[in-house]
Amino acid sequence: MASKLDDLDKKILSSLQHDARASFADLARNFGVSEATIHLRVRKMREAGVIKGFYTIVAPEKVGKGFTALVYLKVDPLKYANVLEHLLRMKDLYEIYDVTGEYYAVIKVRTNGSEGLAKILDILGKVDGIISTMSVVVLRTLKEELKMDLGL
Repeated sequence: MASKLDDLDKKILSSLQHDARASFADLARNFGVSEATIHLRVRKMREAGVIKGFYTIVAPEKVGKGFTALVYLKVDPLKYANVLEHLLRMKDLYEIYDVTGEYYAVIKVRTNGSEGLAKILDILGKVDGIISTMSVVVLRTLKEELKMDLGL
């Protein structure tokens, strides 16, 4: 559906990215259309998977998850599917990327500190198919953008 998004769809998406709690009535008033039009557009974008959901963005450091690390995984290619299934069930892994190059996957860990990371690495070390890991601790987050630039 990305190629079928018109300017109104992009304006709606942009507004909802800024404030997902914006009412359809306010959006309709801002864009000079009916509330029903906004409702229909949002519903179609949800059904098409353009809008994946509406979430509250939590400050990790405020809830005891202020320690961030990236873990690079070398995996036995024949056991990669098993490794991915295991990763998808693990706590404190917030992003999992299937990547090219020397590593098979990169995961983003958020936990309470180095001890939390050590526990995760211990678990990963026992997963059948993981050959090795390399961890990088994030010292500062300089940019972490959740909003998509829609070219408006």
